[in-house]
Amino acid sequence: MIMFVGVGVGYYALAVFLRPLQEENGWSNAAVSGATGMYFSVSGITAAIFGPRIDRTGPIGLMLIGTVGMAAAIAAVGSVSELWHLYAAYAVLAVSFGMALGTGTSSIMSRWFVTRRAQAMSIAFIGPSLGGMVLVPLGTALISAGGLGLAGPGLALVALVVGIPFIVGVLIWDPQQVDAEVDFGRPLDVANTALGDDVQHRLWSRAEAVRTVAFWSLLVGFALVLCAQTGFIIHQLAFLEDRFGSASAASFALTVTAFGSIIARLVVGIFGDRINRRLLTVALFAVQGLSVLGVTLIDNTVLTWVLVLVIGFTIGNVYMMQTLLVSDVFGQVSFATIMGLIGVVTGIGTGFGPLIVGWVEDVTGSYRVPFFVTTAMTMLAAVVVSQARPPRPPAAAADAR
Repeated sequence: MIMFVGVGVGYYALAVFLRPLQEENGWSNAAVSGATGMYFSVSGITAAIFGPRIDRTGPIGLMLIGTVGMAAAIAAVGSVSELWHLYAAYAVLAVSFGMALGTGTSSIMSRWFVTRRAQAMSIAFIGPSLGGMVLVPLGTALISAGGLGLAGPGLALVALVVGIPFIVGVLIWDPQQVDAEVDFGRPLDVANTALGDDVQHRLWSRAEAVRTVAFWSLLVGFALVLCAQTGFIIHQLAFLEDRFGSASAASFALTVTAFGSIIARLVVGIFGDRINRRLLTVALFAVQGLSVLGVTLIDNTVLTWVLVLVIGFTIGNVYMMQTLLVSDVFGQVSFATIMGLIGVVTGIGTGFGPLIVGWVEDVTGSYRVPFFVTTAMTMLAAVVVSQARPPRPPAAAADAR
């Protein structure tokens, strides 16, 4: 539920607001996309700053503050009249998102689940997809009824009404706080060395992590794919609105994408604890790149629906696989510290995606060239992340020498 409102308001709403902000204020695609790009960069930096604190004391207090800030910022977007107003609102939104979500929710999941981590996360990560399925049509309907002045406060109210009760009354950071066991005492019989105590309870410093090949493979691979993926998602609504000639049809296509991500997450959750998650990630990247290329080149309504559904199959799992691979490689006790550090660069990369796509579309007058670029970035990311193998534990490395 936290990710439902957090990602629905703090991620998918950016796509809903993109075209209306241009039309209501006369701003260029690049100008509005620049604010979106700044948002992702700042949210990544925020997650890195608070990562070590989350590992020490938990994320609950930060999530409460961040949710309130996120609601205030998204409400303010409804009344912006100058470009700097938009950038200021998105900056507050970014800091709040980094506090409310960032690594906080994933840190909770990594502490509650080890051998059943993929299964648990596949269920929890339904939240972001539901955010896309429910809040995108809601935001579009609110804009049609009353413009940004209605949509901003309306989505802010949803964030507060849904988010605050769950943060205050339900969430518990660590199972030990309620005398519960990891995996609820029912571990899955999986021969995965990454899930052993020597990996999961190993304490990593930032300096130690950056000296590993796995760290750089995860950082560069996910920075590339999230730059490409977010560049496509943020502009998908505008791109398909031009193709279909209807804002409601384009909004429904984004809903189809979100629906696809739910189905794929649940499927991956069934077998994700039993397979090589690194190779699965490589396959997801490759399918996503080819699907974006297909939807760019093939101007056919039926195939467009099919391809945006396939893109949805990959999009939800990309974020989930980033969390799973980081926890597989660097364990649970240092998860927020390492995830936050990786999140700085992936956040900046994510931020450049909408900006690059928007700028190239302004220059060329078409989304074809920028989506070709995002396809190439996604395929390169598949090659890079294939090298993200867990480092040897210190004892094993010493024995090898």
